Amino acid sequence: MTVSLPLVVLLGFFAWGAVKFLGVRTWIVVLIALFGFWLSDTFMAPAIESGTRSGVDIVNGSHD
Repeated sequence: MTVSLPLVVLLGFFAWGAVKFLGVRTWIVVLIALFGFWLSDTFMAPAIESGTRSGVDIVNGSHD
């Protein structure tokens, strides 16, 4: 059985868990999300996207 889950849902789950169980303040989560949003509009965005895709490919393995 294969389950496909978007990365943003997984990151949202971890952010919720950090606020709920680790005591991370909500404003810190919002600040980090804004930083990511603004970072996506810089010259580093293609490198971050390709690195994320490579990491996901490594985790998923090959399905040949």
